[in-house]
Amino acid sequence: MHYTLRLTQIGDSVGVILPKEVLARLKLEKGDAVFLAESPDGFHILGYDPGFERQMSEAEEIMKRRRNVLRELAK
Repeated sequence: MHYTLRLTQIGDSVGVILPKEVLARLKLEKGDAVFLAESPDGFHILGYDPGFERQMSEAEEIMKRRRNVLRELAK
């Protein structure tokens, strides 16, 4: 499915208008941040920060491996 996005003047900047259906599928509301990610096949608009997601995955892996150490530190 493809959507046509419109650009509009916002002060000295330019904004993108996202249709309601797109906002719903991205689980976004007015005021939320979106992230533009570049990939080999173009750009993607994401409703989450892919860098943060990667950091959290690495943190979860460390917490699994070091569970005993973290349990001792929590005492």
